[in-house]
Amino acid sequence: MKVADIKNLSSKELQEKLVAEEARLNRMRLDHAITPLQNSSQIRTLRRDIARMKTILSQNESNAK
Repeated sequence: MKVADIKNLSSKELQEKLVAEEARLNRMRLDHAITPLQNSSQIRTLRRDIARMKTILSQNESNAK
């Protein structure tokens, strides 16, 4: 997910998306532990997307104060 797409989301939408993506990451890690994924770099990109979302969310909260 691109940074511009993340910035266009509201705080509530961003939090919901963040929870969903973290659950997806946990599911992918479990699946990868059982049987290797075809493209294991998906875990890496998903982890980075989650970090981007958390960064934008914290920036939005600090700007609101």
